[in-house]
Amino acid sequence: MKRWIAGALALSLIWAGAASAEPAKVKIGQGVLVGEQAGGIASFRGVPFAAAPVGDLRWKPPQPAPHWSGERAASAYSANCMQRTRPGGAKPSEDCLYLNVQAPAGAKGAPVMVWIHGGSNTGGSGAMYDSPAFAKDGVVMVTINYRLGPFGFFAHPAIRKAAGANEPLADYSLMDQLAALKWVQANIKAFGGDPKRVTVFGESAGAIDIYALLGLKGARGLFSQAIVESNITWGDSAPLAKAEADGQALAVRAGASPAATLAELKAIRAEKLATAQEGALFPIVDGRLMSESSLQAMANGHTLDVPLIVGSNSWEAWLRQPLKGQDAVDWTNSQGGAPARFIAAKSAGGKPAWLYFFSYVATEKRSPDNQGAPHAGELYYVFDGQLMPPLSTPNPQNPVSGPAHPSDEDKAMAATVHACWVSFAKTGTPRCGTAAWPTYDPKTDQLMEFGSPSAVRTHFRKAALDAAQAAEPGAR
Repeated sequence: MKRWIAGALALSLIWAGAASAEPAKVKIGQGVLVGEQAGGIASFRGVPFAAAPVGDLRWKPPQPAPHWSGERAASAYSANCMQRTRPGGAKPSEDCLYLNVQAPAGAKGAPVMVWIHGGSNTGGSGAMYDSPAFAKDGVVMVTINYRLGPFGFFAHPAIRKAAGANEPLADYSLMDQLAALKWVQANIKAFGGDPKRVTVFGESAGAIDIYALLGLKGARGLFSQAIVESNITWGDSAPLAKAEADGQALAVRAGASPAATLAELKAIRAEKLATAQEGALFPIVDGRLMSESSLQAMANGHTLDVPLIVGSNSWEAWLRQPLKGQDAVDWTNSQGGAPARFIAAKSAGGKPAWLYFFSYVATEKRSPDNQGAPHAGELYYVFDGQLMPPLSTPNPQNPVSGPAHPSDEDKAMAATVHACWVSFAKTGTPRCGTAAWPTYDPKTDQLMEFGSPSAVRTHFRKAALDAAQAAEPGAR
């Protein structure tokens, strides 16, 4: 872990344009943080935004962050949240509710972007996306951790019986994200950020979670804009009873009895619980924090009215290999393009929404066998080609890594997409490239295709997306 932290920190400083860093201090509500400043960017890492959710706090709503006297070092990443994999070689831990901030040195009233990472709600970390790309362009960037796997989305009758009458259940990942956003509201001004201009953005599971946050009353006032990248779901959620049955089965796989008490559940080693998790996880309608599914909230007009960018990629079916040909296209349309268009259409009646389709493939990866831009393939471009290892390491199995040898065309696409996201954060409108990106209107049905070439498309895949939406009962 120390080796990975040192390597990541060194690369971060190189990106910032300096071989060494100066101390950077900031006073927040919890105490004084000492981070590092180099190349015009102040970086603070491993900042606690909630108490460690360990022991009696496992499967409890996040509690207030700790305070400290004196100065607290903030130059090293925290542990990743408990998970089966080890991104970057870091050992995961239940003590993981920390965030990272990169701010333009001397910033004042700058826009803020809060990144919620993907990973099926079972893996990943904020540190993996702690890129200087946005801070270089005048944005205060925040990346967060949140509980994953059976620590993040988990329900069990024993937990419900022990909870208070109105205590939220099951959606601990969402609760952590809300806690991080509340921390941002309370503290980001100290880093030069404007709490009234917060854009929350995320991809895959991060986008699914943002889709859920849009429908939560508890999220009101915590962010002013959102970007939803490849949420690949309509947003239907399991009811609490189904989630509790799943939780009981998982606990049994981890070694508990079917009638385990809460104390017995909390005594299970974290590694056993993480290993027992099977498949991706999604928000749960607990009737307290989440009173209706994301799909229901969007269909019923119960979501927050904020400017929104939403879109999908041309090969979302990368997640469902070995799907190929028309089967891959059909899956991409039904789980990627159609839900994104549905969200844009339902949001279009209030604050503006913009719809995109990302189809760009790096020049070195183009071949007759290439099926398009894979799920997560836009991230290299969103972050202007500046991602942390191992995401920055060329790897044909990792769509986030981008090209090993980016061409001028690849670099231009990265500059364009990144500029769209930065412009949206700064002005509330994505201005980028030569073609104006129109707001989404179901009548005109226009989107921006980021491809080769990029252009505004009208009635893009209309027949296929209409059919996919008609097949989803809650979206009719």
